[in-house]
Amino acid sequence: MNTAIIIPARYGSTRFPGKPLAMLAGKTVLERVVGIARHVADTLPNVTYAVATDDTRIQAFCHETSIPVIMTDSACETGTDRVMAAAKTLPSSPDFIVNLQGDAPFTPPDFVLELIHAYQDNPTADIVTPVVQLSWDELDALRDHKRDTPFSGTTAIVDSTGRALWFSKNIIPAIRKEESLRSTRPLSPVYRHIGLYGYARPALERYVTLPPSPYESLEGLEQLRALENGMTIQAVIVDYKGRPAMTGIDSPEDLIRAEALLKG
Repeated sequence: MNTAIIIPARYGSTRFPGKPLAMLAGKTVLERVVGIARHVADTLPNVTYAVATDDTRIQAFCHETSIPVIMTDSACETGTDRVMAAAKTLPSSPDFIVNLQGDAPFTPPDFVLELIHAYQDNPTADIVTPVVQLSWDELDALRDHKRDTPFSGTTAIVDSTGRALWFSKNIIPAIRKEESLRSTRPLSPVYRHIGLYGYARPALERYVTLPPSPYESLEGLEQLRALENGMTIQAVIVDYKGRPAMTGIDSPEDLIRAEALLKG
């Protein structure tokens, strides 16, 4: 199986312009993400990686640091569109395409490996994505975080087979009799979504042809477009194992939090 890890990197973020090239503990955010992809490519056979961008500043930085880079059309509306555009330019057609967000430097490499292995085990899935089951303390921390940044952090509903049923910027599910549950189980029933996706190539080709869906537009979550059009998303339950757990850097405030996490 041929796998391509594509890292979409956009300079013109509304909330944080230039964030791929922002410095994070001595390295750019983008360099840290590329390091994740490089580790996976060194671990598994038939894995390639590249940054996909439409910005000449990011392109120049990649050339200076010997990072493979693919220039894509500035008309790409989403990171997923950019990933597909980049994948089409690859010399060999990948079977599985990983969208590794360019603003997610804390993604453990083993999460990417688990996505690839999960697709190998279940090649009928359209999309594969990781989730982490939150402890009660982690759920409390997410609730506190959402008081200040309500649209940072996504939760998921997952069935007994691992199939994702829904995603939301709200914390789902609502929990009746929470105090009773806290006393009987160490983990909450809430899964936090990690913004990392692997696509079967035909599924990605179909996805980018679909118009934005109603709930996607309301929530601002691209994966809802897939669910609203009957596509299957397989969730892989992962564990940070004590490592810094931060899904992405969306704002200058997030960069400050990331610096603090790296300092321990």
